[in-house]
This record gives sequence, structure tokens and C-alpha cells, in this order.
Amino acid sequence: MHMTVTVAVAGASGYAGGEFLRLAQGHPHLELGALTAHTQAGLPLGAVHPHIPALAHRTLLATTIDNLAHHDVVVLALPHGASAEIAAQLPATTLVIDLGADHRLTDPHEWEHYYGSSHAGTWPYGMPELIRAHGPAQRQLLGDTRRIAVPGCNVTAVTLATQPFVASPHIDTTALTAVLAVGYSGAGKTLKPHLLAAEALGSAQPYAVGGSHRHIPEIVQNLSIAGAENVAISFTPVLVPMSRGILATVTAPPAPGVTPATDELHAHLTATYAHEPFVDVLPPGVWPSTAATTGANTAYVNVTYDQRANRIVMMCALDNLVKGTAGAAIQSLNIAQGLTEQAGLTTTGVAP
Repeated sequence: MHMTVTVAVAGASGYAGGEFLRLAQGHPHLELGALTAHTQAGLPLGAVHPHIPALAHRTLLATTIDNLAHHDVVVLALPHGASAEIAAQLPATTLVIDLGADHRLTDPHEWEHYYGSSHAGTWPYGMPELIRAHGPAQRQLLGDTRRIAVPGCNVTAVTLATQPFVASPHIDTTALTAVLAVGYSGAGKTLKPHLLAAEALGSAQPYAVGGSHRHIPEIVQNLSIAGAENVAISFTPVLVPMSRGILATVTAPPAPGVTPATDELHAHLTATYAHEPFVDVLPPGVWPSTAATTGANTAYVNVTYDQRANRIVMMCALDNLVKGTAGAAIQSLNIAQGLTEQAGLTTTGVAP
């Protein structure tokens, strides 16, 4: 029997919303219903997303409960802090998937510190690959819920690179350093001077330096769930002149008593992700690149040991709009709706 799932998308005019539409319109079980926006309500979708011709004739509606209700699934691709009020008004039987940060964090104090508003509560976390040291597997939690919080894109890259060595444990999680090269779509569509092509082309720009990035508590939360007792991370994202993609390089000294060897680390990484359809462990000495992930729901990972520096080096590349956001949403949606997890998703990238 063919199942059809109706989906409304709030914030369909943005990058994350548009990427969800691109993937969803080719999904064998999804039927797109209301597509809503704020300032661009009333425009045809083709005016903001001309790369999706199958939906170009659709009109963007206002983001109201009346327009969003009566769908099987509602995807909220809204700015941080805007999802909670809408989600609270949707029926408990509706599967609501939040692409924003509103429901990711478990600690209200961390939310208030980094986001400056009241905590809206915590939903099951939309990363099926998340390792849980205790309790049910992440996929089980996603299969039993009607509310899903999709991870931050940077968080996904750091988590996938690092969690196998936290769960074992191989690394000292109190001395993590993460430097990420991030494409400009990760900064959203809002017009800001530093996002103009004249400022961005030919330049690499760090941002949220010195422990101020909002993804830090989410990374700490994930690695703690994976088994780390104590996590301290220096996290520095850098905007680089590409439209999409994240390359995360995470380093850490070995855990006390651990004598690392690259072949053993690689074997452990391979074993950890052996049954994950969207995490690809590269051969020894082959390093992830963002270009290979463009348009795909694939994360490429690898690891080595830097003997001179006594640091384990863990790397992950992914497309921030696919595996980092919209692809993770569809992957989680598939699990929650009892569909094949890979439905509507590809591991084939776009090149050059």
C-alpha cells in the first residue's frame, strides 16, 4: 500500500525551507500542502526559488495556524525563537519538525544564556546517528514522537566526527578544539553588509569567536549523551567563499592511558558507522571535502593520529543545507512516519 503524507512548510522562502522543498518534491510519499512565508507571502514560489520548477506556480501563503493545520506534518523553517509559539497551537497528533533551535537544548539556563529568551522545552533530537550511552537508541525515540528538533548544521558535523571517540573513549573531551569552514548559506538569507559578495569573495571571515557561538551548548549536550563526563570545546567557525558546505576539523589529545594508532582509530570509526546509510568513512589518508557532499545527505568522516603534536584529528564534511538541515529533517520524518529511512534522500553529490 502506498502511503501519502501531507506536509506544510512554514518559512518556505528561506534557504532551509527551500532545500526541504527541493528534497520533498521528489519524495515518493510526501505531498506538499501549504507553503508559507512572512514578508514574501503573496509571491509565487518561483520568484524566490526558481530552481524548483515543479513548484514555481505555488503561491506563498501567510504563516497562520489556519494555513498550517490539517496536515500530517508541519515543518517549521523559521528564525530562532519563532517556532515555539506556532508549535504550541498545532494538534498533538501532527508531526511537527523544527529546523530552528527552539527545542534542541535540554538545559533552560544554557538556552537563556545563548539565546536571551525563555526556554520553550525540549523535543526528541533529529539526528538518527546520535550515539546514546544510556537509554533507548535515538531512532527509537524518533519513531515514538510527534515533535522533532533538527540539529544545528555545525553541530552535526562536529558530533559525527567526534562521537565515536567519546563513546569508546579514545579522546580527552576536556580539551577539544574545533575549527569549521562554513558556506555562506549557513548564515541565512538576511541582508547584512558582511554577507554581500563584495565582502565575502576572496575572504575568510571568522564569527562568534571565543565561546560565543550558539551551537556550543548543543555540541556539549550531544557528546555528553554519547558518554563524555566532561566536555570543554574551543569552537571557531569561519565563513569561506562557497555557497554551501561545512568542513569540520576537530582535534583532541588522547584520553589518559590511551596509546593511539591511526589504523586502530580508523577501524573503530568504520565499525561505529558500518550500518549508517548516510555516514561514509573514507579510506585511510583520504580526507573529506565539501564538494563531494553538495546536494547529498552524506557526511564524509575520517581520523588520524598526529604523533608529533599528540593529537587525534577527526574530520567531517557535509552539505549544511542537506545532511545539516533539510535532509536530516526528512530522514527523521521518515522514521517518525514509519517510512523507509532513505526515502527521498540521495547519497550522490553534484560535481563539479
